[in-house]
Amino acid sequence: MMTILHPILFVGAGPGDPELITVKGLKALQMADLVVYAGSLVNPALLDELPQGAEAIDSASLTLEQVMENMIPAVRAGKRVVRLHTGDPGLYGAIQEQMEVLDREQIPYLVIPGVTAAFAAAASLCQELTLPEVSQTLVLTRAAGRTPVPEREQLRRLAANGGTLCLYLSVGLLDRVIPDLLAGGAFTEATPVAVVYRASWPDEVSLLGTLEDIREKVADAGITRQALVLVGEVLNARNRGVSHKSRLYAADFTHGFREGQPE
Repeated sequence: MMTILHPILFVGAGPGDPELITVKGLKALQMADLVVYAGSLVNPALLDELPQGAEAIDSASLTLEQVMENMIPAVRAGKRVVRLHTGDPGLYGAIQEQMEVLDREQIPYLVIPGVTAAFAAAASLCQELTLPEVSQTLVLTRAAGRTPVPEREQLRRLAANGGTLCLYLSVGLLDRVIPDLLAGGAFTEATPVAVVYRASWPDEVSLLGTLEDIREKVADAGITRQALVLVGEVLNARNRGVSHKSRLYAADFTHGFREGQPE
């Protein structure tokens, strides 16, 4: 009798709060025989959702080869395997290299998306990241560290558009990040910045400042990692006392579901 190969499910655990996993991701955990999870970032409370007898392996100290050595034999034995990543697995999730191995081994897989830290941070700040006449562009990026960034994606180039920037894995590099952001020409020392440490976790910390003073505030708070840096004028829109309403809900705006009425 042929063993049924269940696809490996790459699941986004969300940013930290275990309730921010998707319903589909939660169901995957509740049916899993084996979960290989990123223990350095995934909330361990999610492991309480595993059925009795399921195995959980922390991948924090494992190599790519060791991760595969745990997952592939389990799949071939007919087990349901979940690879649990923090946030959304498609963003800085290192899933492509895993999928390439699975393709070679002819192992099926699927991806279940998750809530990434940028949107958890925006929710914590009660802040829309795109506002009419302020910013209609959101860039998710990072500063170059041990992982290089292509030359065409250097921060000074991205910052030149003046939209909203969300920087991952960069809070410990502010000494380099801030000069690069200013060099783009669109941002100034007065441009508002928010730093959100461990968005959606119980120990979350949010700092508000500008490109001039945020470095000092971050240093005073002792934040060196696990924080998102948000930059852009959307963060200051409320303070200006100017309304930035969407045209979608304007009374005189006509669209496929409503006829606009002249004012």
